[in-house]
Amino acid sequence: MQLNRFTDLGLRVLMYLTHRDRAQPVTISEIAERFAVSRNHLVKVVHFMGLQGWLNNSRGKGGGLALAQAAEHYRLGQIIRVLEGNAPLIDCAEPPCALRQDCQLKAVLDLATQAFFSTLDGYTLRDIIASPTGEAIIRLHRQSTSLPPDDTSSDG
Repeated sequence: MQLNRFTDLGLRVLMYLTHRDRAQPVTISEIAERFAVSRNHLVKVVHFMGLQGWLNNSRGKGGGLALAQAAEHYRLGQIIRVLEGNAPLIDCAEPPCALRQDCQLKAVLDLATQAFFSTLDGYTLRDIIASPTGEAIIRLHRQSTSLPPDDTSSDG
């Protein structure tokens, strides 16, 4: 199983936003620069996460991004289910599989997927930013930026 790029970026955004010890708001442009990712793709991710109620997105001068709740309220399994779209690993109906009636593969994969998400539900965003990850996030926030000071667009 491999998480899609949308999920990967969503998790990075959430992790980055856990650091709150700074005066200026976090912007999409800043996150795109720090993680060397497409700003346009990141806009879609941030917009989606705002619609889920995971982020507070404010536009305009002084605007930016912030977590809507404390990090311990974000369960990884639930976040990844939503970001991934909760699609099954295989679809025996399309294209139709000749083994579909007598095959155990889908049942086993569904069981494994449930175990995967059950394990992830045991962890929160707070858990995954523990040391040394938390220190790495702080270092990212402290990096000098080439962005102009008035780039506060959140496009959220």
